Amino acid sequence: MNIMTKFIFVTGGVSSSLGKGIVAASLGKLLQSRGFSVSILKLDPYINVDPGTLNPYEHGECYVTEDGTETDLDLGHYERFLNITTSQANNVTTGRIYQTVINKERAGDYLGKTVQVVPHITDEIKRKIMSLANGEYDIVLVEIGGTVGDIESLPYIEAMRQMRWELGRENCITIHLTLIPYLKAAGELKTKPTQHSVKELLSSGIQPDILVCRTEHELSTELRRKLALFCNLDFGSVVEARDADSIYVVPLLMLKEKLDATVLAKLRLLERHEPKLDKWKAFLGLLKNPVHEIKIGLVGKYIELQDAYKSIHEAFVHAGVANECKVSIQYIHSSHINASNVAETFKDLSGVIVAPGFGERGIEGKIISIQYLREQNIPFLGICLGMQCAVVEFAQNVLGMKGAASTEMSPNTEFPVIDMMAEQKNIQEKGGTMRLGAYPCELKKDSRVKLIYGKKTISERHRHRFEFNNKYLSQFEDAGMKAAGVNPDTKLVEIVEIPSHRWFVGVQFHPEYKSRVEEPHPLFVDFVKACLSFNQELRGKKK
Repeated sequence: MNIMTKFIFVTGGVSSSLGKGIVAASLGKLLQSRGFSVSILKLDPYINVDPGTLNPYEHGECYVTEDGTETDLDLGHYERFLNITTSQANNVTTGRIYQTVINKERAGDYLGKTVQVVPHITDEIKRKIMSLANGEYDIVLVEIGGTVGDIESLPYIEAMRQMRWELGRENCITIHLTLIPYLKAAGELKTKPTQHSVKELLSSGIQPDILVCRTEHELSTELRRKLALFCNLDFGSVVEARDADSIYVVPLLMLKEKLDATVLAKLRLLERHEPKLDKWKAFLGLLKNPVHEIKIGLVGKYIELQDAYKSIHEAFVHAGVANECKVSIQYIHSSHINASNVAETFKDLSGVIVAPGFGERGIEGKIISIQYLREQNIPFLGICLGMQCAVVEFAQNVLGMKGAASTEMSPNTEFPVIDMMAEQKNIQEKGGTMRLGAYPCELKKDSRVKLIYGKKTISERHRHRFEFNNKYLSQFEDAGMKAAGVNPDTKLVEIVEIPSHRWFVGVQFHPEYKSRVEEPHPLFVDFVKACLSFNQELRGKKK
């Protein structure tokens, strides 16, 4: 094993959804800002091989990396905070671990030995962790999904225990994120759930090195001392993590709590320099003090769970800051939109994005929305299925192709303007078989998107099976919808736009995956700019 790399494990206790991913990404940002090379890994306990086939209601957004891996949404946070590009190596699931071990057993790699959780499963987990380090990074953060005590997490906890024993405590530390609930009736914070959570970790042979306490209220000195005493920690290793109005404030809260300095001391690493966070602080300054404010509608079918559109939401935060503007997203269920209420639904909006998704539910509402936006000259952005709906709407209402549809929804439609990609038609398995990951796209020289991106060829990430049917391309272009971006190899239409419209762009790819705090995505930036202009025009008319 290469022991030059130091490892930080992040575990959770008491409750799920406490924000391990944000804490891990925030700590990574601070260490990175001090001059250390950092990578980060998510260990997901579920037995699915990847989240690609999981319903967004179950797991939130499925994030896609450059290499086409479908991953947990926390990898989006990692990329946005650390401004890095992740890959399959940054996300491990129990399903993938067991699949690898079983394949090795079938190939005879274990020489007839009984295959067991210890050592075979735990060894494979450790191998995955060490292969990411590979001597390239000073520090690797490892977030273990779920909560300590979950039966699914046990192999990961055991692998962590073994690594701490093999590498030594100065090379492998554990941060335990827990909840300090506030009981309103008693008027006080309670530490007992955290104490029990730490005891659960201790029962697995792991003494946490740092305790990060998620809380709605300030932790008093007395309460911190109590936690330190009962959890076997020094006072400085009890860290407060107060609720914040933005996830982007968390790195500065952790800096104030000296989490990064405490980590470096425990890893016996000398501080290289003070954190350089000028760009981050400038971003926060603009985020907290916007000059303008607009409302943008997001039309989708997973509105009850906004994590299903996490990357889109964050892309609008980044683009809003770039325009000195607060973007308030109004989530609109596509199934609730019809011809009689669409005007009322959109009356206070400065623009609308029609979100990606799969399946027939809510499609009619999306098509009605796009028709209204096109006819009323309101800024529109369609992503993946949103772009496909824009094509269907144009075919039905401009080209007069009654019944035009995607073959995903209507396999026997007379006008299949959106059709399954040729290479997808013989695929039977669902998981990991879509067109996934980054592909090049050439932009037409006279297009809006060429001006937006400022270059001829771009690369964007995909996640789809269906495509624009080039059989109808000339009819669309003659009627005013242009193919503004095309894959140079397959001639797949990646972008459509209507030049005569104020701002009407549909993209087959997912630009939201590549937006960063320090590098907001140009498509979102320009869309927000157009919405802001439209909003100012509307206000002028109302006066």
